[in-house]
Amino acid sequence: MDVSVIVVTHNTRQMTIECIRSIFEQTTHVKYELIVFDSASTDGSSEAIRERFPAVKLITSAENVGFGKANNIAARIARGRRLLLINPDTVVLDRAIDRLNDFANTTPESRIWGGRTIFADGSLNPASCWKCATLWSVFCWAVGLNMLKGSMLFNPEGYPRWKRDSVRSVDIVSGCFFLIDRTLWQELGGFDPVFFMYAEEADLCIRARKLGARPQMTPTATIIHYGGASYSQKSEFRIQMLAGRVTLMDRHWSSLSRIMGRQLYLLMPLTRWLTYEAAATLLRKADYRKNALEWYEVWRNRWRWKHGWTEAAVTAASTENAGRVRQRG
Repeated sequence: MDVSVIVVTHNTRQMTIECIRSIFEQTTHVKYELIVFDSASTDGSSEAIRERFPAVKLITSAENVGFGKANNIAARIARGRRLLLINPDTVVLDRAIDRLNDFANTTPESRIWGGRTIFADGSLNPASCWKCATLWSVFCWAVGLNMLKGSMLFNPEGYPRWKRDSVRSVDIVSGCFFLIDRTLWQELGGFDPVFFMYAEEADLCIRARKLGARPQMTPTATIIHYGGASYSQKSEFRIQMLAGRVTLMDRHWSSLSRIMGRQLYLLMPLTRWLTYEAAATLLRKADYRKNALEWYEVWRNRWRWKHGWTEAAVTAASTENAGRVRQRG
């Protein structure tokens, strides 16, 4: 078997059905199996998948175990030569899985591969890959310089000006559309289970590069990725994203860099909250007030992310996710 396709879902029933349907319709050449891990959904996802797609290998969990652990569990029963992790909030276009596997066959030395992602309106979603974080890139985040998206100096993690329209080696391939040799996955032990959500693929790519892997992107394999559409609150997405980034920093940075980086991460929501609050007061715009409140929530809940994915942070995220519809951004 060529590929084991793994989808982890949590309360994203309709999106997951659309994703599965596109996989079956668009994957015609690759020999594959489809494994879906339903992480404690309460919206009838498991029942709908079982009824509509009996060929799917469905794993159901009574507990929301997070993205990394769910993929680790699903990978244990995978039989494919490669594993393809794909988000439920995606749609496969133009035989993207076939094309990505073909690209992997021609570049076996890479061992990790990704494709191009677009939004529903057809515009580029640049979050298909990024560079490793540094003190400089986190500083740019903290003071808002990264908002200059086209600047290679101030948006160093984002590969600015590259439209993902050429083959290129990258630091990190997004977990939303992530193909990896199963032998490499096993050698790495899969995702580090300390990551509940976010940055687990960055950690894995960093560890894989140390073993000689060279992740690559191809424009020939394209999917729609809706991104954070299933988060009902941006503040919750940002809290979990920051917990992932801080954990990644703690795993791979030096002691001095971690001290400085932690202060910069603390500065980021504070500066945004105060800036939007001032703008809302001066300009009386509702959008600025809303943004100020969202960033205030991130700052107020800094105990949930400033030390990374602690046990308390995971418990809080699981509780939040239990009552709302969410998925990876």
